[in-house]
Amino acid sequence: MSNSEKYVIALDQGTTSSRAVLVNRAGQMIDVVQRPFQQIFPQPGWVEHNPQEILFSQLGCLTELCSKHGLTSDDIEAIGIDNQRETTIVWDPTTGQPVYNAIVWQCRRTAAMVDELCGDEQVRAMIKAKTGLLPDAYYSASKVRWILENVPGARERAEAGELMFGTVDTWLVWVLTGGLVHTTDPTNASRTMLFDIHRGCWDEELLELFGIPASMMPEVRPSSGSFGETSYPGVPAGVPITGVAGDQQAALFGQCCFEAGQAKNTYGTGCFMLLHTGPEARTSAHNLITTVAASAPGADGLEYALEGSVFVAGALIQWLRDELGIIGSAAETEALATSIEDTGGVYIVPAFTGLGAPWWEPNARGAIYGLTRGAGRAQIARAALEALAYQVSDLADAMADDAGGALGVLNVDGGASANNFLMQFQADLLGCELRRPANTETTSLGAAYLAGLATGFWSGTDELRELRSTDDVFARQKDAEWAESHLAGWHDAVRRTIS
Repeated sequence: MSNSEKYVIALDQGTTSSRAVLVNRAGQMIDVVQRPFQQIFPQPGWVEHNPQEILFSQLGCLTELCSKHGLTSDDIEAIGIDNQRETTIVWDPTTGQPVYNAIVWQCRRTAAMVDELCGDEQVRAMIKAKTGLLPDAYYSASKVRWILENVPGARERAEAGELMFGTVDTWLVWVLTGGLVHTTDPTNASRTMLFDIHRGCWDEELLELFGIPASMMPEVRPSSGSFGETSYPGVPAGVPITGVAGDQQAALFGQCCFEAGQAKNTYGTGCFMLLHTGPEARTSAHNLITTVAASAPGADGLEYALEGSVFVAGALIQWLRDELGIIGSAAETEALATSIEDTGGVYIVPAFTGLGAPWWEPNARGAIYGLTRGAGRAQIARAALEALAYQVSDLADAMADDAGGALGVLNVDGGASANNFLMQFQADLLGCELRRPANTETTSLGAAYLAGLATGFWSGTDELRELRSTDDVFARQKDAEWAESHLAGWHDAVRRTIS
């Protein structure tokens, strides 16, 4: 490829696949290479990945992308990494071998451990105050402890300074730099339940609570800055790695939500909504968590976001397709939904794995209400799409209350954001504008932006805003009374589900 144009490569390391994405100076995605990897379920509720398989799938994407386009080190300005968060890897830096499989963020094996260690209300309050998180097996801390307690010799080796811990970004950077750099960024660190998000450092009291030697912990560096250079066989050498962020914070950055009050929602298997709160770490009264947002170079201290999760979103549409068989593809739901005026009073509460924020009822289970003899495929499909919007509306209301102001704009991405019916219904419920960018792959774009800003490839966030092309804007077409009526029916269905 010609040296006249340079590119940034984003390594998008997800839960089920790895991708390498080629981004040009105009912020356009030129090409994507993707490779899936195995999901390992040793026992019910346990989820693992092979760290070497994560690595080789990611390196395979990178080398294939470079080979396909004839890229050399001279053509690549920088590499940015975004990654599945919380997933935990412990390895021996001498051999480069993990001591156990990666324990994935979804894994529930340590739930009883967290209950035991964090059952005291004072301990729970201390964890929330320091980390912004509600104590849970979701985060990395208990996963590290489990490995140290269950792998023969791991505890002794860790205390002798012979083992390293990292989330997936740390593992990739360590390998790509030839074992020279053991680091992470604040967004990933804030998902471990071991990081004080106010002081910006690993917390001694939390490390002691979980029995984790401080020597295992990576250095925390700014999300946009130096993470070393590539030095791995088969990979273009000497390419600077200058951007790292957890996937949801990368998506917030890729949506150009750089300032307080700006929000994004990703409609994926679940939904992740993040609201930028600027330099203030706001505490939630509605079961949201406080997390660190990715910052552009030159930020004066850490920046923060409120985050809320909907457990089941796109997974509900997959259920209609795979278990009920009433649709052949997700795209069919839009035509079915618009073929009728309303659901006829049908509501679906998709609590397959409990209800997330703001309800936080892990023991709730799914239900369909309001069925009559006239209810058919169209009513069920429309009710499923509406259920996604209702859950997001509850999150948005909780965030508005926590942040002290309603959303003016919600930036949207993820697979289900392509559904125009859903987006319009969402705008009608929220009463705010929804903006869907032409490029909804905002996670990879965020990693690329962080990397490119650090090297001067892009001059600053103002230039990135100018690069953003908005494909569609959805504004409210219904009045507030309509929204209140629909939400009242939804809330009644939720209360019946959790009572």
